[in-house]
Amino acid sequence: MDSEKFRRHLRQEAEQWWQDGLIDASVYETLAQRYQFQALEGEAKSRFVVILLSLGGILLGLGVITYVAANWQGWPREFRTLLLFALFVAVNGAGFYLWRRSPSQSGQRLGHAMLLLGALILGANLGLTSQMFHQSGNLYELYLVWSLGVLAMAYGLRLASLGVLSLSLMAIGYFLGMADWAAGTASGWMTLIEQMPLVMAGLFVPLAYWCRSRAFFGLAAIGVAVTLQTSLGLLAATDSSWWRIAIAVALPPALLWSYTDQIWQWDQPKAMRLAGLPAAQHPLPFQAISRVLAVTALSLFLYVVSFHWLWQFRWFSYAGGYQQQATPLLLSVAVLSLVALWGWIKIVRQGLSQRQFPHHFINSGSVAACIALATGTAIWHEMVTLPTIGPAVYNLLLFCLALALIRDGLALGTRGMFWGGMVLLVVSIMSRTLEYNTDLLLKALAFALCGAGIIVAGLWFERHIKPTPTLQEKTR
Repeated sequence: MDSEKFRRHLRQEAEQWWQDGLIDASVYETLAQRYQFQALEGEAKSRFVVILLSLGGILLGLGVITYVAANWQGWPREFRTLLLFALFVAVNGAGFYLWRRSPSQSGQRLGHAMLLLGALILGANLGLTSQMFHQSGNLYELYLVWSLGVLAMAYGLRLASLGVLSLSLMAIGYFLGMADWAAGTASGWMTLIEQMPLVMAGLFVPLAYWCRSRAFFGLAAIGVAVTLQTSLGLLAATDSSWWRIAIAVALPPALLWSYTDQIWQWDQPKAMRLAGLPAAQHPLPFQAISRVLAVTALSLFLYVVSFHWLWQFRWFSYAGGYQQQATPLLLSVAVLSLVALWGWIKIVRQGLSQRQFPHHFINSGSVAACIALATGTAIWHEMVTLPTIGPAVYNLLLFCLALALIRDGLALGTRGMFWGGMVLLVVSIMSRTLEYNTDLLLKALAFALCGAGIIVAGLWFERHIKPTPTLQEKTR
């Protein structure tokens, strides 16, 4: 279905065409039936009703909450527990009924919103119940239990929005738990915190396939990469051996680039049942998202480490601490390293079987070379400080990556790659201009050239980009 904005604009234009005599009544009627002009006002009315219901529900909920808060301490504990349970069941039951059974989209949206409200009520119930029964604990444990409860709802209802809420709660619990981990606080949930990269990969990536959500897959991949990078940084800080530094620099982008949807094809019928897809739609195109994240992670790392002052001292040699605490973190790192190694073996085998030189600058070979040079320079820097060679190598890699993105964006007609490369190139030039002690005339010249370059390149790109072929051109 086309967007409502487009349909309203088309109805306005079609009416004008009819009045100007460009089309006759039969053509207008055909357009009206095809794009359902008569349903536009009904949809607006439905949204208005949803807004009224939402506002009324919020005010009603505030009234109930105020009444309960005023009498909360005076009620017996059993009654309070029953009240919390009844509220959770009522909101989720009504939300599920509206979401699945309502004939209108507004009703389904209202049901969806009530399910999200039910997920929030679950957290409130957990906190109030633990308070009533005097079950004290760490705050991050509450977030982890809450996240797992919402995750069960997301799997049961196959809703990516609940998955996003669960992922957010898990991330909050993780960072709160890492603070307790650094303080040496022992807890039964600490194992979950220490193995968070595996937990996120095992719980949220399958949910993205189950919900068939590309956006949620991207969020889950970011969660895995961030938690993995945190573990790698702590491991490298406790022991600056060369292999730990190599893994800390290379593993996140290497893992993201080598990710393949074929992980779920160990048994294709089972994988398709897991994804809920027919054979024609398999495999799912999540690999492209993972590779975009790999290039983004590599670009951010190269840019951050390209500053000269970071190369005046060794990165990990004086951090110290957490030697024994960090050892369990190796499990997640080892498992994900094997997954990345398996992915790269498949990439090499595929390249050898095809025997074709890649046409794009951003390919597996160039990404591997970039990761290898960055890793080798980092290891060399930890052995012998490189205040000049280090930033020179990283700036060179950064500029090459930016130029490769611009070139592929031009070749493929992809705005995201083109403008991503342009932004990376301009930000790098401006950072180097401001970082080093250059006179104002040179800085002014650099800023002017960057601005003019963006204007010229943007106009040239928009003029020469290949338009999307029309349906008639596709069928010729």
